Amino acid sequence: MERSKVYFTDFRTRLEVSQGVKLQNLCRKAGIGNIDFDGKFVAIKMHFGELGNFAYLRPNYVKAVADLIKELGGKPFLTDCNTLYPGSRKNAVDHLYNAEVNGFNSVTTGCYVIIADGLKGTDEVTLPVPNGELCKEAYVGRALYDADILISLSHFKGHEMTGFGGAIKNIGMGGGSRAGKMQQHNEGKPSVDPALCRSCKLCARECGSDAIFYDTGKAVINQELCKGCGRCIGACAFDAIHPNQDSAAESLCKKMAEYTAAIVNGKPSFHISLIMDVSPNCDCHGENDAPILPNIGMLASFDPVALDQACADLALAAEPIRNSQLGDNLAKEGWHHHHDHFLDSNPNIRWKETLEHGEKIGLGTRDYELVRM
Repeated sequence: MERSKVYFTDFRTRLEVSQGVKLQNLCRKAGIGNIDFDGKFVAIKMHFGELGNFAYLRPNYVKAVADLIKELGGKPFLTDCNTLYPGSRKNAVDHLYNAEVNGFNSVTTGCYVIIADGLKGTDEVTLPVPNGELCKEAYVGRALYDADILISLSHFKGHEMTGFGGAIKNIGMGGGSRAGKMQQHNEGKPSVDPALCRSCKLCARECGSDAIFYDTGKAVINQELCKGCGRCIGACAFDAIHPNQDSAAESLCKKMAEYTAAIVNGKPSFHISLIMDVSPNCDCHGENDAPILPNIGMLASFDPVALDQACADLALAAEPIRNSQLGDNLAKEGWHHHHDHFLDSNPNIRWKETLEHGEKIGLGTRDYELVRM
């Protein structure tokens, strides 16, 4: 595979040129105009941030991308799938409210929000995984599949399980329906916290496997009958049902790459990442710690593997911020220095496996040329 081009610009700008204009110019230079957008539905896959988290991308950047797509003739919409864990984005009603509160609406972004996997995270399609080793098929939010074109718009930041969150995590994990997220995390099955269960039996009515019983007065999931679809999690209004997170970090990283390959396969796609407000953990948290690295810049490419590799390389070359989780760890007496900002911030993570596996299955290449603007 030949070297991919990744286009980069920092956040410096001159008077009367906004960051939005600079982002649009970056996308044009990277070749977004080579995609035929005329009359096409365009999914802008992003993360709206959990309520209480302030590190997610500002809506202003989203509007810049949406306006550019409309200028090119496309019909953009913002999208993400519901979460596997309890929180403010586990069903479409709460998810849309969350997006609205965090500033994502038709006025601020110029387009509408569609939750890709529907009301309860069950509106999905099953896609084959090209060259899949761990996943032969992927369960993906239907709106992502129905879209003619995919644009990933990612906030590049740290992550407590995968090292960092970039384009591949945004598409692969974020694009999976609830069943897809369960497959990536553990191919496992949920359990019930009896202290939170209200015995309302909504989960049993939603279950497609007849796996939920009430012999004790509280919901109990028969693990042998359960298929791991996650429908019960979406049905429970009291956060009593939760997934069992047991997938090894290496396996999780590889599955994210395979899901990304399934989602982009046969569909025109373009990928944008902003390295800013680099929080140590995911935007899925209801809070965000101080950035571990300074703001670096904006990047765009047709290759998600090359884009993530370039973001990682720029982040690893940056000077850590002292008053941060990373800075605190590096200052500890006797700290084992990994010479890797992601590992030094969250020592139990894996991240290189995502890019290595993505390259192996043909998603992209780690060999790139950084074109600076």
